[in-house]
Amino acid sequence: QAQAGWLQHDFGHLSVFSKSRWNHWVHKFVIGHLKGAPASWWNHLHFQHHAKPNCFRKDPDVNMHPLFFALGKTLSVELGVQKKKFMPYNHQHKYFFIIGPPALVPLYFQWYVFYFAVQRKQWVDLAWMLSFYIRFFLTYLPFLGVKGTLGLHLLVRFIESNWFVWVTQMNHIPMHIDYDKNVDWFSTQLQATCNVHQSLFNDWFSGHLNFQIEHHLFPTMPRHNYWK
Repeated sequence: QAQAGWLQHDFGHLSVFSKSRWNHWVHKFVIGHLKGAPASWWNHLHFQHHAKPNCFRKDPDVNMHPLFFALGKTLSVELGVQKKKFMPYNHQHKYFFIIGPPALVPLYFQWYVFYFAVQRKQWVDLAWMLSFYIRFFLTYLPFLGVKGTLGLHLLVRFIESNWFVWVTQMNHIPMHIDYDKNVDWFSTQLQATCNVHQSLFNDWFSGHLNFQIEHHLFPTMPRHNYWK
């Protein structure tokens, strides 16, 4: 599931086939049938992220501020001045491991993707999603029963969620986070991204998103060319 996530990311950025139409078609199949999520949902969130990375109220990936975490030096100081305290932020480095990585996919994404598809009447995406669940349950029900199949699905989502959050946050959250200052596009991308050491394991584990700087500057570039 994690590797299928990096794969759909490639198709979503139109970086595999030379024709955009082919990328869109396979993207729907990979994220819908292989992962059980709507392509339209991913496009809606991810394109906002690329347009304004780490810009509060514009990048959906930092919407957890200030409900769960105090992000960035500027926004954290603002919370202190306003005396807003939703959580014990001085302990966020401890509770991050409980709220962030384990919970995002199984507790939030799991239901929100269906809500998104129905609310926006994305019926084709919904059909692809249902094909994933039908295939999954037909495969495992004869062996594991209802409880076992549901447990397996929850376990897979739990592991995937930890994997996904570590990869997606390690190359953005350490960087500058603030309101949109309308800085030029190039500077905006560089201020919000950092790379992670290159190795065969890191390349595989992160789907080459350890080259986050290159990815944000050239989002349609095939991932195996980032190192160049």
